[in-house]
Amino acid sequence: MGRRGGQEGAREHGHACGGAPLTAARAGAAPALLFHAVVQRNRRDGAAGRGSGARPDARSTGRWAADRPGPAAWAASVAALTGTAATASPTGSDLDGVRILLTNDDSMQAATASGKDGYGLYEARRALCEAGADVVVVAPWDYQSGASGAVTNSGQVTVEAREELPAGFGGDCGDAPSGGPVYGLCLDAGACTPDSPGARPADTVKFALHGGLDHLVGWEDGPDLVVSGMNGGPNVSSSVNDSGTVGAAIAAIGSGVPAVALSAAGEGHAPASFETYRAGTDYAAALIGDLHQSGYLSSDYVVNVNVPHIADGGEPKGVVWTRVGVGTAALHQYTPDTAAGENTFTIGFGSCPGSEHCQQETREDADIDRLDGGYVTISALTGDRTLVGNEANELRGYVRSGRSER
Repeated sequence: MGRRGGQEGAREHGHACGGAPLTAARAGAAPALLFHAVVQRNRRDGAAGRGSGARPDARSTGRWAADRPGPAAWAASVAALTGTAATASPTGSDLDGVRILLTNDDSMQAATASGKDGYGLYEARRALCEAGADVVVVAPWDYQSGASGAVTNSGQVTVEAREELPAGFGGDCGDAPSGGPVYGLCLDAGACTPDSPGARPADTVKFALHGGLDHLVGWEDGPDLVVSGMNGGPNVSSSVNDSGTVGAAIAAIGSGVPAVALSAAGEGHAPASFETYRAGTDYAAALIGDLHQSGYLSSDYVVNVNVPHIADGGEPKGVVWTRVGVGTAALHQYTPDTAAGENTFTIGFGSCPGSEHCQQETREDADIDRLDGGYVTISALTGDRTLVGNEANELRGYVRSGRSER
């Protein structure tokens, strides 16, 4: 799977996924060409609850019940959208033996009632292990949302193993060759404490790929794939640039390892629901398995997947291929706080449209619009910021000749 300078990066242990680049013909023609199927699983035992207190029983509410539409309907949606037949994805075998580094930007704590601080990470871990993958988590010690691709360039980091996992997740990944360990990475020396600052999402990937996984679990050749998420909030349009979830994935392909970024939207501005995490990660594991089997996991790009809010008993309208939008998804606002100081401002978020600072969305195939419309969106991201097209050609001509064509 790791395309390090072409196919010579393929693993001797048989985990390589190849990496045919996305071509316009395959990527643009229809969403179904990115994958052959969506998840069709039977409802797992609902007796074991996840979480406590205000947190709902995600094992019973997060799965498709037998008496309401389930993942098979997703396949039908794809078929209706593309005019192609959707086929069933094998359960628990598409990722057999594939080594996956799992990270996020929400942290590995999963301690709040809303699940905003890493619940989606544990759902992703569960789903990937059920699909046969060998999953090791190295994630930020604390909440790092919005960190983008920021990295730490000096000081020390400490990796801390988590012994007791969140309720309901303790039995996941037990059969994995690595044992399925979960580690948090903090910017501290000796030990990570409740007050320790967390490493950035990109830090966790660089640490893991540049010797950390070899030290922790003996993965001398590193992982076959990096998965970042599932994030508690969408990463579409302008938010892609701010996203620590995406930043971690970009760091992975920058080191020659294929990567997938997973994000879940909430209802309005609310956190993602537990049902969205569960259904979204089940789907994502099947999609990743399909991409693996089809040779579409590559270090040339990040596969960016966003799942819409899924209400109890509901389902997405379908799965679509999109481009990253150019409009403003989340507007940072700075409000003077004169009580705290003359030059102090409180940071917050505003909605777009509604402000002069909002950039209008102009792309017809923008991810943000399709996600808001209830579709799962899939797009490909690169770390290459080189401008191409007519504008680049005109600018190049001006730099070379000193003459403007405008």
